[in-house]
Amino acid sequence: MPYNFDKPTQRRGSGSVKWDMKPENILPMWVADMDFESPDEIKNALQDLVDHQIYGYAWPPDELFEIIIDRLSKRHQWQIKKEWIVLLSGLVPGLHASARILEDKPAVMTSTPVYFHLFKAAGSAGNETIEVPFDLSNGGCKMDFKSMQKKITPQTGMYMLCNPQNPIGRVFDKEELLELSDFCLKNDLILVSDEIHCDLILDESKEHISVASLNKEIENQSITLLAPSKTWNIAGLGGSFAVIPNPEIREKFEKACFGIMPHMNNWQIRSVMAAYKYGEPWRKELIKYLKANHDYLLKEVNNIPGLSMEPCEATYLAWIACDKENPEEYLLKYGLGVSGAHQFKGKGYFRLNFGTQRANLEKAIGILKKAFS
Repeated sequence: MPYNFDKPTQRRGSGSVKWDMKPENILPMWVADMDFESPDEIKNALQDLVDHQIYGYAWPPDELFEIIIDRLSKRHQWQIKKEWIVLLSGLVPGLHASARILEDKPAVMTSTPVYFHLFKAAGSAGNETIEVPFDLSNGGCKMDFKSMQKKITPQTGMYMLCNPQNPIGRVFDKEELLELSDFCLKNDLILVSDEIHCDLILDESKEHISVASLNKEIENQSITLLAPSKTWNIAGLGGSFAVIPNPEIREKFEKACFGIMPHMNNWQIRSVMAAYKYGEPWRKELIKYLKANHDYLLKEVNNIPGLSMEPCEATYLAWIACDKENPEEYLLKYGLGVSGAHQFKGKGYFRLNFGTQRANLEKAIGILKKAFS
């Protein structure tokens, strides 16, 4: 079935954070949602609920768990059990709930730059955050295990990972994930892995590996957070889940959620089921379109003086090096909305969302050329 990702969409006036928070003269390429219509299978599932005309409390069907289990088995070679799954209203609340389970060792470590909720989760729970910069030498992005070991304290009880990495777009390989696993086991850290971008791998030579799938030891000391929301463009609906094999950790996590974060509602249940059950043909075509956008952006950016970009292995988010002190504010003057590196505890970069129609991306390139000419 053909999908037209070039089809123009009108999001202004729809209550979109991405499009309605900025003035109309700004081309918004900041917030991490896409400008493509979600697949018909998701729209049809939601329309069925609308047509039902009764919007009461929902009970998750067994099929939802079966679909999740099947997805992780076939796509990520991870065999999980139904009782390990905790349904959530969103992935971000799952990060914050994770930080709230720590008792005797309340500090949380993460590597930066990273999606800001990974370093804000500990603070919102009243705990310390230990930030360790990635090794970004030679255009790479590697965890600096020597610095991590130096900075760890007796109060450190958790490491938070974002894989695939946001904002850099790295897909961590098995060797590095095994080293992280050993680091967490050696230091008795719960490993929380945000894997929301796992179905958006652009580099065909890379594969997503859930760190908890590597061995039983780290599986038993992990919280893995997943959702179809980024891939099928349903982030505004919410709907996420945690996979927590260890019953003691799972009980603490559920206690942290109780009364504060609800389980999935019916809209979320139906959209998650439709995405995983019927959305694969759409996802495959999306990846082709995003890869073409990425390759175009990479070529154009690296021909603009003052800018440089390394290839993204995953996500629709480009991490672009810039010689301006505050590129976010600077580019707003030219009509382009991007995310500044400071939001991710980085510097010298900005993040640009290329999950949009090629026509918008071409406009963005035109603005960048003008701004840096």
